[in-house]
Amino acid sequence: MPRAPGSNPDHHHPSFPPSLSLSQWDSINEMDEFFQPIHTYQVCNVMTANQNNWLRTSWIQRHGAHRVYAEIQFTLRDCNSMPGVLGTCKETFNLYYLQSDRDLGSTTRESQFVKIDTIAADESFTNVDLGVRRLKLNTEVRGVGPLTKRGFYLAFQDIGACIAVVSVRVYYKKCPTMVRNLAAFSEAVTGADSSSLVEVRGECVTHSEERDTPKMYCSAEGEWLVPIGKCVCSAGYEERKDACLGKTRGGEDGFGGEY
Repeated sequence: MPRAPGSNPDHHHPSFPPSLSLSQWDSINEMDEFFQPIHTYQVCNVMTANQNNWLRTSWIQRHGAHRVYAEIQFTLRDCNSMPGVLGTCKETFNLYYLQSDRDLGSTTRESQFVKIDTIAADESFTNVDLGVRRLKLNTEVRGVGPLTKRGFYLAFQDIGACIAVVSVRVYYKKCPTMVRNLAAFSEAVTGADSSSLVEVRGECVTHSEERDTPKMYCSAEGEWLVPIGKCVCSAGYEERKDACLGKTRGGEDGFGGEY
Protein backbone atom coordinates (compact mmCIF):
# COMPACT_ATOMS: atom_id res chain seq x y z
CA MET A 1 0.00 0.00 0.00
CA PRO A 2 1.52 3.38 -0.89
CA ARG A 3 2.20 5.49 2.18
CA ALA A 4 0.57 8.86 2.54
CA PRO A 5 3.09 11.70 2.42
CA GLY A 6 4.82 12.06 5.76
CA SER A 7 3.00 9.11 7.27
CA ASN A 8 4.03 5.71 8.48
CA PRO A 9 0.88 3.61 8.27
CA ASP A 10 0.60 0.08 9.59
CA HIS A 11 -1.34 -2.41 7.50
CA HIS A 12 -3.57 -5.30 8.38
CA HIS A 13 -4.75 -7.75 5.78
CA PRO A 14 -7.94 -9.51 6.90
CA SER A 15 -8.58 -13.11 6.03
CA PHE A 16 -11.48 -13.06 3.65
CA PRO A 17 -14.21 -14.35 4.34
CA PRO A 18 -15.99 -16.02 6.47
CA SER A 19 -19.24 -14.73 5.06
CA LEU A 20 -22.78 -14.12 6.20
CA SER A 21 -24.15 -15.79 3.09
CA LEU A 22 -21.70 -17.80 1.01
CA SER A 23 -24.60 -19.39 -0.86
CA GLN A 24 -25.19 -16.02 -2.56
CA TRP A 25 -21.54 -14.93 -3.00
CA ASP A 26 -19.34 -17.41 -4.86
CA SER A 27 -15.66 -17.95 -4.09
CA ILE A 28 -13.94 -18.18 -7.48
CA ASN A 29 -10.36 -18.63 -8.67
CA GLU A 30 -9.73 -17.28 -12.17
CA MET A 31 -7.13 -15.65 -14.43
CA ASP A 32 -6.74 -11.96 -15.20
CA GLU A 33 -5.82 -10.52 -18.62
CA PHE A 34 -2.16 -11.29 -17.93
CA PHE A 35 -3.06 -14.91 -17.07
CA GLN A 36 -2.16 -14.38 -13.43
CA PRO A 37 -4.34 -16.23 -10.91
CA ILE A 38 -6.68 -14.11 -8.79
CA HIS A 39 -9.12 -15.09 -6.05
CA THR A 40 -12.43 -13.26 -5.97
CA TYR A 41 -15.85 -13.29 -4.33
CA GLN A 42 -18.61 -12.76 -6.87
CA VAL A 43 -22.35 -12.30 -7.07
CA CYS A 44 -24.46 -11.64 -10.16
CA ASN A 45 -28.16 -12.07 -9.35
CA VAL A 46 -29.30 -9.35 -11.73
CA MET A 47 -32.47 -10.99 -13.05
CA THR A 48 -34.42 -10.83 -9.79
CA ALA A 49 -35.45 -7.71 -7.89
CA ASN A 50 -34.94 -6.97 -4.18
CA GLN A 51 -31.56 -8.62 -3.77
CA ASN A 52 -29.92 -8.61 -0.33
CA ASN A 53 -26.71 -10.64 -0.46
CA TRP A 54 -24.07 -10.19 2.26
CA LEU A 55 -20.38 -11.01 2.46
CA ARG A 56 -18.44 -10.43 5.69
CA THR A 57 -14.75 -10.39 6.59
CA SER A 58 -13.30 -12.15 9.58
CA TRP A 59 -12.82 -10.21 12.82
CA ILE A 60 -10.06 -7.58 12.52
CA GLN A 61 -8.24 -6.30 15.61
CA ARG A 62 -7.73 -2.52 15.58
CA HIS A 63 -4.34 -2.54 17.39
CA GLY A 64 -4.89 0.82 19.08
CA ALA A 65 -6.08 2.62 15.94
CA HIS A 66 -8.94 5.08 16.38
CA ARG A 67 -9.69 5.22 12.66
CA VAL A 68 -8.78 2.79 9.87
CA TYR A 69 -9.04 2.86 6.10
CA ALA A 70 -10.48 0.13 3.88
CA GLU A 71 -9.11 -0.11 0.34
CA ILE A 72 -11.39 -2.22 -1.85
CA GLN A 73 -10.55 -3.45 -5.34
CA PHE A 74 -13.48 -4.74 -7.37
CA THR A 75 -14.99 -5.13 -10.82
CA LEU A 76 -18.59 -4.34 -11.75
CA ARG A 77 -20.50 -5.18 -14.90
CA ASP A 78 -22.30 -2.53 -16.97
CA CYS A 79 -26.04 -3.22 -16.70
CA ASN A 80 -26.53 -1.98 -20.28
CA SER A 81 -24.36 -4.86 -21.52
CA MET A 82 -26.87 -7.46 -20.27
CA PRO A 83 -30.27 -7.83 -21.97
CA GLY A 84 -33.49 -7.88 -19.97
CA VAL A 85 -32.11 -6.66 -16.64
CA LEU A 86 -32.61 -2.89 -16.76
CA GLY A 87 -35.35 -2.96 -14.13
CA THR A 88 -33.46 -5.14 -11.66
CA CYS A 89 -29.72 -4.64 -12.29
CA LYS A 90 -27.77 -2.26 -10.03
CA GLU A 91 -24.32 -0.71 -10.38
CA THR A 92 -23.53 -0.02 -6.72
CA PHE A 93 -23.00 -1.94 -3.49
CA ASN A 94 -23.02 -0.94 0.19
CA LEU A 95 -20.15 -1.10 2.68
CA TYR A 96 -20.81 -1.65 6.40
CA TYR A 97 -18.89 -2.23 9.62
CA LEU A 98 -19.57 -3.72 13.04
CA GLN A 99 -17.47 -3.19 16.17
CA SER A 100 -17.03 -5.85 18.87
CA ASP A 101 -14.64 -6.75 21.68
CA ARG A 102 -14.31 -10.35 20.49
CA ASP A 103 -14.82 -12.60 17.50
CA LEU A 104 -18.56 -13.18 17.23
CA GLY A 105 -18.22 -16.10 14.83
CA SER A 106 -21.32 -16.68 12.74
CA THR A 107 -23.69 -14.96 15.19
CA THR A 108 -23.63 -11.51 13.57
CA ARG A 109 -26.89 -10.09 12.21
CA GLU A 110 -27.53 -7.57 9.45
CA SER A 111 -29.20 -5.15 11.87
CA GLN A 112 -25.98 -4.84 13.91
CA PHE A 113 -23.97 -3.33 11.07
CA VAL A 114 -23.48 0.40 10.52
CA LYS A 115 -23.42 1.70 6.95
CA ILE A 116 -20.21 3.41 5.81
CA ASP A 117 -21.11 4.32 2.23
CA THR A 118 -22.67 3.30 -1.07
CA ILE A 119 -19.89 2.54 -3.53
CA ALA A 120 -20.06 2.88 -7.31
CA ALA A 121 -17.55 1.89 -9.97
CA ASP A 122 -15.58 4.45 -11.97
CA GLU A 123 -15.32 1.84 -14.74
CA SER A 124 -17.65 -1.04 -15.51
CA PHE A 125 -16.97 -3.93 -17.88
CA THR A 126 -18.94 -5.25 -20.87
CA ASN A 127 -19.11 -8.39 -23.03
CA VAL A 128 -16.18 -7.07 -25.08
CA ASP A 129 -14.01 -6.89 -21.95
CA LEU A 130 -15.03 -10.41 -20.98
CA GLY A 131 -13.98 -11.71 -24.38
CA VAL A 132 -10.40 -10.49 -23.97
CA ARG A 133 -10.21 -11.03 -20.17
CA ARG A 134 -9.83 -7.28 -19.63
CA LEU A 135 -10.03 -6.63 -15.90
CA LYS A 136 -11.42 -3.13 -15.34
CA LEU A 137 -10.36 -2.90 -11.73
CA ASN A 138 -11.78 -0.17 -9.50
CA THR A 139 -10.10 0.95 -6.28
CA GLU A 140 -12.03 2.81 -3.58
CA VAL A 141 -10.85 3.84 -0.10
CA ARG A 142 -13.20 4.63 2.78
CA GLY A 143 -12.50 5.72 6.35
CA VAL A 144 -13.93 3.58 9.14
CA GLY A 145 -14.44 4.98 12.62
CA PRO A 146 -14.29 6.22 15.25
CA LEU A 147 -13.30 2.80 16.62
CA THR A 148 -13.62 2.16 20.34
CA LYS A 149 -13.82 -1.62 20.72
CA ARG A 150 -11.04 -4.21 20.34
CA GLY A 151 -11.93 -5.09 16.77
CA PHE A 152 -14.43 -4.89 13.93
CA TYR A 153 -15.86 -6.56 10.84
CA LEU A 154 -16.41 -5.18 7.36
CA ALA A 155 -19.37 -6.35 5.30
CA PHE A 156 -20.49 -5.94 1.70
CA GLN A 157 -24.17 -5.81 0.78
CA ASP A 158 -25.14 -6.57 -2.80
CA ILE A 159 -28.52 -5.19 -3.87
CA GLY A 160 -28.57 -6.56 -7.42
CA ALA A 161 -25.22 -5.84 -9.08
CA CYS A 162 -22.90 -8.09 -11.03
CA ILE A 163 -19.78 -7.62 -8.93
CA ALA A 164 -16.51 -9.30 -8.00
CA VAL A 165 -14.53 -8.24 -4.91
CA VAL A 166 -10.86 -8.84 -5.76
CA SER A 167 -9.07 -7.57 -2.64
CA VAL A 168 -9.63 -5.77 0.65
CA ARG A 169 -6.81 -4.03 2.46
CA VAL A 170 -7.23 -2.40 5.88
CA TYR A 171 -4.66 -0.03 7.36
CA TYR A 172 -4.25 2.86 9.78
CA LYS A 173 -1.97 5.88 9.83
CA LYS A 174 0.49 7.18 12.39
CA CYS A 175 3.04 9.95 12.70
CA PRO A 176 6.63 8.60 12.82
CA THR A 177 9.20 9.27 15.51
CA MET A 178 10.91 12.62 14.98
CA VAL A 179 13.35 15.08 16.57
CA ARG A 180 12.37 18.75 16.18
CA ASN A 181 13.87 21.76 17.98
CA LEU A 182 15.98 19.36 20.09
CA ALA A 183 12.84 17.56 21.30
CA ALA A 184 12.17 13.89 20.54
CA PHE A 185 8.61 12.93 19.65
CA SER A 186 7.49 9.31 19.81
CA GLU A 187 5.27 7.86 17.09
CA ALA A 188 1.59 8.65 17.49
CA VAL A 189 -1.53 7.01 16.10
CA THR A 190 -3.84 9.46 14.33
CA GLY A 191 -7.16 10.58 15.81
CA ALA A 192 -10.69 9.28 15.41
CA ASP A 193 -11.87 11.53 12.56
CA SER A 194 -10.50 13.25 9.48
CA SER A 195 -10.11 16.64 11.18
CA SER A 196 -8.67 15.62 14.54
CA LEU A 197 -5.21 16.66 15.73
CA VAL A 198 -3.51 14.59 18.42
CA GLU A 199 -1.29 16.64 20.74
CA VAL A 200 2.05 14.99 21.59
CA ARG A 201 4.57 16.36 24.06
CA GLY A 202 8.25 16.04 23.19
CA GLU A 203 11.13 15.01 25.45
CA CYS A 204 14.32 17.06 25.39
CA VAL A 205 17.30 15.21 23.90
CA THR A 206 20.29 14.35 26.09
CA HIS A 207 22.17 17.38 27.45
CA SER A 208 19.31 19.77 26.69
CA GLU A 209 16.56 21.42 28.69
CA GLU A 210 13.16 22.98 28.03
CA ARG A 211 12.97 26.60 26.98
CA ASP A 212 9.25 26.30 26.29
CA THR A 213 7.30 23.04 26.57
CA PRO A 214 7.82 21.27 23.19
CA LYS A 215 4.63 20.02 21.52
CA MET A 216 3.51 18.95 18.06
CA TYR A 217 0.24 17.77 16.61
CA CYS A 218 -0.28 14.54 14.65
CA SER A 219 -2.75 15.10 11.79
CA ALA A 220 -5.24 12.58 10.40
CA GLU A 221 -2.93 12.07 7.41
CA GLY A 222 -0.01 11.00 9.62
CA GLU A 223 1.90 14.28 9.34
CA TRP A 224 3.41 16.32 12.16
CA LEU A 225 2.06 19.90 12.31
CA VAL A 226 2.38 23.09 14.36
CA PRO A 227 5.62 22.69 16.36
CA ILE A 228 5.38 24.66 19.60
CA GLY A 229 8.13 25.33 22.13
CA LYS A 230 11.67 24.00 22.06
CA CYS A 231 14.62 22.69 24.02
CA VAL A 232 18.06 24.31 24.19
CA CYS A 233 21.45 22.77 24.84
CA SER A 234 22.65 22.86 28.44
CA ALA A 235 25.67 24.95 29.41
CA GLY A 236 28.86 23.50 27.94
CA TYR A 237 27.06 21.86 24.99
CA GLU A 238 26.19 23.04 21.50
CA GLU A 239 23.62 21.97 18.94
CA ARG A 240 24.79 19.65 16.14
CA LYS A 241 22.33 17.77 13.91
CA ASP A 242 19.44 17.46 16.38
CA ALA A 243 21.78 16.65 19.27
CA CYS A 244 23.70 18.53 21.96
CA LEU A 245 27.44 17.73 21.93
CA GLY A 246 30.04 18.73 24.47
CA LYS A 247 32.33 21.62 23.60
CA THR A 248 36.12 21.30 23.80
CA ARG A 249 38.79 23.97 24.04
CA GLY A 250 39.06 25.27 20.51
CA GLY A 251 35.34 24.94 19.88
CA GLU A 252 35.36 21.45 18.33
CA ASP A 253 32.88 18.85 19.44
CA GLY A 254 33.80 16.11 21.85
CA PHE A 255 34.22 13.54 19.09
CA GLY A 256 37.20 15.30 17.58
CA GLY A 257 35.70 16.76 14.43
CA GLU A 258 32.64 17.13 12.27
CA TYR A 259 30.45 14.22 11.22
